[in-house]
This record gives sequence, structure tokens and C-alpha cells, in this order.
Amino acid sequence: LDGATPDQWDPVRLGRKIGYLPQILEIIPGSIRDNIARFDPEAKDKDVIAAAKLTGVHDMILGLSEGYSTQLAVPGKVSPLSGGQLQRIGLARAVFGMPALVVLDEPNSNLDASGDRALANAIKHAGEHGITVVVITQKPSLLSVVDKIMLVADGNIALFGQRQQVLEQLAQRNQPGGNLPPAQNGTGR
Repeated sequence: LDGATPDQWDPVRLGRKIGYLPQILEIIPGSIRDNIARFDPEAKDKDVIAAAKLTGVHDMILGLSEGYSTQLAVPGKVSPLSGGQLQRIGLARAVFGMPALVVLDEPNSNLDASGDRALANAIKHAGEHGITVVVITQKPSLLSVVDKIMLVADGNIALFGQRQQVLEQLAQRNQPGGNLPPAQNGTGR
């Protein structure tokens, strides 16, 4: 990141440069604001709101009776948010502070159509704001907002390249007599 290997970074500073949304999201007991801010005591409200707006959850949060103060993951209480809404809070947490790199692992696994659109917009806006986003997905709905696609098959890279090029190769594969090019061994380029 920024020309340095991860071991050359102070762990706290490195953590601020990387955002991550796991497939199985863990919400920590606390407010929506605290969860988006990664429980950073120095987090500014404007940065929390910027992350929420970037990911399309700001209006949803404002629609809650307690807004950003809504408590999440309170033992013994039912969550005020659906799984898809929590996923979107997790996405806001991943982009909080405008990290250099965001990794999204199956980010649309719990989303409805509205959530899918918000996620696609968030990925697009993140890229426009200089954030590199890596999306791991099995759903093709996000392919319209990525620049490059890597198709992994049997643990190997089967295709890698610009979105349109890879989509054309996939379309050829799906035609009678079409097949994938040979898989490349290794980690790719």
C-alpha cells in the first residue's frame, strides 16, 4: 500500500488503510455510529456520515427513531435492523476513513434488490474516490461496476482481464463448442 509492504506499516495505521467486509458480518454491541467508526474514539461525526452516505445507508439510519445512536447487537434484544441492513452498515464500516483498499467478501449475500443497487453504487463511488475495491462474489450482479474480473476455477486463475474482455470470453464459452482458455497456475499478475 502506497509503495510499502504490509510489514513496513505500523499496525494501527495499516488497519486504517484497509477496509474489510466479511461474508459473515460481526456487529459489535454498540451504536450504529460506533460500528461504522470501528469504535475509534477519535472518529469525527462528519467522517461517519460520509461513509454512510457513500454506501447509501445514511437515509435509512436517519429513518430509525434513534438514528446513529441506535444500539446494535444488544444481548437479549432483537436487532432493529434486517440482515441486509446490517450488511450495509458493515459496508459503511469498511469504507470509513477512506481506506486505500477495501476487500468485500460476498458483500451481497444478504441483500435484496435495493441493497444490491446501493452496494453497486457504493463500489462505483469508492472507485471514483480513489479506493481500490476487491470484490469476491458468485453473483454476476456486481460485474457492471468493476474494472477487471478474475475467474477462479478449481483453485486456478481461469480468466483475468478487463471486464468487457472477460465477459466476451465467458460469452464465447457459453456458445456451443466454446470453452475456457487453459488455467494459469500461480497467483496471477
